[in-house]
Amino acid sequence: MFDRAQQLLPGGVGANSRGVLAGFRPHPFYMRRGTGPYLEDVDGNQYIDYVSSFGALLLGHRPQPVLRGVRQTLDEVGSMLGACHELEIQAAEAAVAAVPCWKQVRFANSGSEAVMAALRLARSYTGRQHILRFEGHYHGQTDTIHFSSKPPVQKAGLEAKPLPVPGTEGMPSVLADTLIVRPWNQVEVLEQTFAEYGKTIAGVICEPVMANAAVIEPQPGFLQLLRKLTTQYNCVLIFDEVKTGFRLALGGAQEYYGVIPDLSLAAKAMGGGFPVAAVGGRTEIMSLIASNRVTQSATYHTNPLVMAACLATLSELAHPDFYTRLNAHAGDLRSGLQDAANQAGVPVVVQGIGSLLQVIFADQPVKNYRELVQTMHSDMYTQFWQEMLQRGIYFHPSPLEIWCVSSAHGTEEVEQTIKAAKEAFRALKAD
Repeated sequence: MFDRAQQLLPGGVGANSRGVLAGFRPHPFYMRRGTGPYLEDVDGNQYIDYVSSFGALLLGHRPQPVLRGVRQTLDEVGSMLGACHELEIQAAEAAVAAVPCWKQVRFANSGSEAVMAALRLARSYTGRQHILRFEGHYHGQTDTIHFSSKPPVQKAGLEAKPLPVPGTEGMPSVLADTLIVRPWNQVEVLEQTFAEYGKTIAGVICEPVMANAAVIEPQPGFLQLLRKLTTQYNCVLIFDEVKTGFRLALGGAQEYYGVIPDLSLAAKAMGGGFPVAAVGGRTEIMSLIASNRVTQSATYHTNPLVMAACLATLSELAHPDFYTRLNAHAGDLRSGLQDAANQAGVPVVVQGIGSLLQVIFADQPVKNYRELVQTMHSDMYTQFWQEMLQRGIYFHPSPLEIWCVSSAHGTEEVEQTIKAAKEAFRALKAD
């Protein structure tokens, strides 16, 4: 299949994150089907899946309540109407009821689109140009923000004042001048930055938890300081909850930490495997879209299928014990992986929160991107990935990615994963 694909698809894959250069060596995986917490490849091998479609499958593969809603909508409504319909109102009602900062919401089909809208809103609302972002945080593929997500440290400049490093060739270099890049979790640097640039900053965008770089939490008080400074300098605080949204809690990281931004983004977990995203926030900011001062529109936005998927997903997440069960299984997995590494004498820190985690081959927890890349042993992670694959455990091969637990993972899958990890860590120690 890879030989065929390389003739037609660049790199033989539909997205770079699934390809050889992302770590899937000697070739990408070709999967036949997913069921609950499991994937089956085209050769008939079964794996416990912790990629979870990069966090989108919070309910596991093929969640029946979501599929029922989509099938019914397809049969009764159709896939596209090109007009307003009640499902988009119902989905918006459920979303606004769930997310603390959302008074109004606009849907999109990808996190990148939602980020683009949020940045436009911040600049329009404040009349300023600069966006403050943090090194190692990921905010999608658009040219205006795709800088310094996973930059080579040798190109990134001083730790306290990183250079905006383009995430790809082909981006206009002039856009770097619109960004201020700073390290995560450094209070003094943040305060100095606002003292120097605060009156020119339109908005601050961050992942409230670094869920695209090994699950690095904010240090106590850091999000609160962000809220204080953005309020003081009349900047728009934007939480990029594309991965943390609906995962840490029904209201996302803002509910979990009790820090309410002006705007926030969600995607992935809110769609049950369908392509839906959203930007929402304060009415006075979102009204810029209503007046057409800020454009946010696309043909496939709020199509009936994704609205049905979103509505069915949010209904499942609203069950009273949903997050209690999900987080309990994820917590058992984190502690079991850590115990397995400790017993084998392998230097590992299992970092995580809610249903997100990563196994970091390092001697101590990391607090920001540079600490992560300068202390982790990526070669050991690669060996660990290979050992776990042989034992039927599937997760992304990059140490900068994360494991995502779904509600379909139960005690049996957690115990099987820990058993495999004990064997894998012993094999690493033997080498």
